[in-house]
Amino acid sequence: MNSQKLLQGFLAFGFIYAILLLTENDTLTWYLKPFLLPFLFYAVAKSDSFETKKWLLAALLFSWIGDCILMFADKGEEFFIFGLVAFLIAHILFIVLFAKQKSVHISFKEPMFWLGFVGATIYLVSMLWVLIPTLGDLKFPVTAYALIITIMFKMALKGTFDWKGEAKYRVLLGAAFFVVSDSILAIDKFHSPLDSASYSIMITYLIAQFCITDGILKLNLKQQPEYSVEEA
Repeated sequence: MNSQKLLQGFLAFGFIYAILLLTENDTLTWYLKPFLLPFLFYAVAKSDSFETKKWLLAALLFSWIGDCILMFADKGEEFFIFGLVAFLIAHILFIVLFAKQKSVHISFKEPMFWLGFVGATIYLVSMLWVLIPTLGDLKFPVTAYALIITIMFKMALKGTFDWKGEAKYRVLLGAAFFVVSDSILAIDKFHSPLDSASYSIMITYLIAQFCITDGILKLNLKQQPEYSVEEA
């Protein structure tokens, strides 16, 4: 099975998973969750070799580990902490991935880059200002995580000015959805419960992973027309 079909498989499986989440079929979604990201992992594994391939595979692997650990978060806070660490590592790997992606422009000369940079910083400070009073002993790990995911988003933003190809906007969209997903999770867990939080968290998370993976694969296609996951 080639990369394109595995990406299509992820979309199909993700759609079914979303319906099950919406119908609150908690038992089935719990068992199915570990089978989602392997579609993306093997799509990358099956793709042609490119310079940053190993970093994308590593980021997806640690994301999958985080997914599996967080399945047991209701068993004790240590599972949440270990899951947070796994995703922290995943985001550091995404940062390295974006940093090593081939650049053709210089973002630092673009006023719009700095506008986005400042906006992301303001969002980080605002979120921490809301959350820190309720974090208790988790102040340091949650703050560190928030800082890292903000850097990840800023690197994706930088890429929209540095990288060549329309797929760079898909990577940025994925990074933005990651921030949204983690923001919903943080507010729901540490501040005040949100309606349909688990559904919103997972849907935005799956969109994030797909957009980043598909975007990076497209950016690294060699002398081939960009493919579309809708094509057969």
